[in-house]
Amino acid sequence: MTEHTRPQAIGGPLLPRSVWPLIAFVFVAGGLIVWRFVAGLGATTALNDGYPWGLWIAFDVVTGTAFACGGYALALLVYIMNRGQYHPLVRPALVTGAFGYSIAGFSVLIDVGRPWLAYKLPFFWYWNLRSVLLEVALCIMSYTIVLWIELSPAFLEGARASSIPWIRRLGRAWLPTVRNSLVWVVALGIMLPTMHQSGLGSLLLLSGPRLHPLWNTIMLPVLFLISCIGMGFGIVVLESTLSSRLLGRPPDMEMLAGLGSVMRPVMLLYLTIRLVDLVMRQQIAELFTFDVFSVMSLIEFGLFFAALALLREERQRRNLGTLFRASMFLLLGGALYRFDVFLLAFQPGINWSYFPNIPEILITVGLVAAEVTGYILLIKNFPILAGVPRAAEA
Repeated sequence: MTEHTRPQAIGGPLLPRSVWPLIAFVFVAGGLIVWRFVAGLGATTALNDGYPWGLWIAFDVVTGTAFACGGYALALLVYIMNRGQYHPLVRPALVTGAFGYSIAGFSVLIDVGRPWLAYKLPFFWYWNLRSVLLEVALCIMSYTIVLWIELSPAFLEGARASSIPWIRRLGRAWLPTVRNSLVWVVALGIMLPTMHQSGLGSLLLLSGPRLHPLWNTIMLPVLFLISCIGMGFGIVVLESTLSSRLLGRPPDMEMLAGLGSVMRPVMLLYLTIRLVDLVMRQQIAELFTFDVFSVMSLIEFGLFFAALALLREERQRRNLGTLFRASMFLLLGGALYRFDVFLLAFQPGINWSYFPNIPEILITVGLVAAEVTGYILLIKNFPILAGVPRAAEA
């Protein structure tokens, strides 16, 4: 591994002033979360019997875990397709994934009515084996643990370089053992997201006729799985681009252009399945009724096709700005698809409506701010990002 690809801590001030507004949002969200547990869901959210889940599930869990699939997508590429040249991108993707899944798990706890019963989840004698939610909950819990274990070599490498003797000894003692065990952990890290991302699609099939025909298909598990892989590649490109611009680090255009090439067949597969499914179910005409459902579906398709158009030529894939825009379109299209399935397409009846209230929105913003703050803290103190800053190169 060369100096340009070895992960390094970027150093600098622990909490620069640019992070302070994020910390303010975290504190606001923390206060509102305390209020939610004291006052209950009815007093603090817009949820009701018709819409038992809202923004916290649709964004923090369903969409947030798809954004956090960068590590999963890269694991498929590096370990299954044997593309080892993308390995320097794995650790930053794992950081995003670990925080994303941790926040998703926490969001489930603040969303359920009796979170204090969550202690029963690891014990099989409490399980309802007919529940799709059980599979999703177990996989999210397990995959969160797996992600932090996959990331542990970075912490141990940091400990090995510590000035405190006992921490340094701890890093030196455990790092070889953890590295030798990672092959089994990576295997779990590939299996678990495959199960629960498809499970999230299966969940909505239980709503039957309450799901609008544009999204009500037996292919939902497949579409959720394929879209999360595409979104995983998209978030890796987005993350690499932002770290390059904001931290003064040289982008590896060879790797990023390669990811752009990989994103194209994933998006094509998703769009092909979606369109063929609409034709086979004789619902293609629903796309052009131009009601709210039709318009939202067309926006979904438009975002995916825009990303495809931006990546159609090699020279476009080697342009950092074009890659960034294509990744944004892909992520927005995938996020909108998941929002539409869980909030727009689900119609419990004419007497029910839902729109998130201010506390729900602020808690979600605060959780995202906590994720970004945590990411900054980790890359400053542990060897996460590969390469060296331009200043160091000079």
